[in-house]
Amino acid sequence: MRASPITPTIDLDAEGVQHGFLKLPYSRDDSAWGAIMIPLTVVRRGDGPTVLLTGGNHGDEYEGPIALAKLAGSLDAAEVNGCVIIVPYMNYPAFRAGLRTSPIDAGNLNRSFPGRPDGTVTEKIADYFQRHLLARADYVLDIHAGGRTLDFVPFAAIHVLPDGEQQRRCEHAMRAFGAPYSMRMLELDSVGLFDSAVEEAGKVFVSTELGGGGTSTAASVAIADRGVRGFLMHAGVIERKASDRGMDARDGGPRTTTLLDMPDARCYTTSEHRGLLEMCRDLGEMVEAGDVLARVHDIDRTGARPVEYMARRSGLLAARHFPGLVQAGDTVAVVADVVERNLSVAV
Repeated sequence: MRASPITPTIDLDAEGVQHGFLKLPYSRDDSAWGAIMIPLTVVRRGDGPTVLLTGGNHGDEYEGPIALAKLAGSLDAAEVNGCVIIVPYMNYPAFRAGLRTSPIDAGNLNRSFPGRPDGTVTEKIADYFQRHLLARADYVLDIHAGGRTLDFVPFAAIHVLPDGEQQRRCEHAMRAFGAPYSMRMLELDSVGLFDSAVEEAGKVFVSTELGGGGTSTAASVAIADRGVRGFLMHAGVIERKASDRGMDARDGGPRTTTLLDMPDARCYTTSEHRGLLEMCRDLGEMVEAGDVLARVHDIDRTGARPVEYMARRSGLLAARHFPGLVQAGDTVAVVADVVERNLSVAV
């Protein structure tokens, strides 16, 4: 296969802490011999496992970029047994623009794998991660949130996998992340996912959805900070400290997670109308099948009755459409099964 046009500006195999870039040549009107410079940090010491940490797969999701930028500036090689590769802004053009997809080619990086070395900018980024970074990794954590159009209860997630042993390893890593919720996730649109590329390579993979609305909160960033550390401890790349004994930093109580499951497409409620969205239940609430989750009001005339959208199954409201206006085809709400509450966090 053709070589990737992306080159790292640092030696990925060198010991110590290195800060550099993935350099992707990109000729354009304002820079004839220009390049896209994707920041990364590599921290290596010894022969332990390799962990790949990514944020900014979608450019309008911020918990990952914040937590990983902080980690890149603070992780010391003396703390590490193995290698940590940190890419806070995976789809850098999208991140710089504050958009879900790239402003260069409208590429959704998380639907572009395995990518192409001779493709669009987004496909070139996917190809480099697929063939050059993923190939090095034993564990991968890809931090997501809802971006500008969705909001979630904060959860770490894995997929149901054909390999039961691989799924068990992923579940243990998900528990170690220690989010308030842990989800066995059903994807309606899984073609080209980074998730699938990692899972098909046999690696341990965990993703997240830590909030949304195109911003972050102190609470959601704290979940990301703790989760990254829990994931690294689980992988054996950093050691546990006295402050890592599974305690919640806010109240000193034991940290637990609630296990959720999305078993089928009835979890999703999709709008068939455009208009003004009135959410009737809040995130984290328990609902029963037939409960009204939302109403869509006609914005072209007054006096028309709103359209009601009911839950298709009972469970916990895990996600919702965030903007006040909705279009036909938008996901309005996601209801997940509660499998087990108050599971201990394995750190």
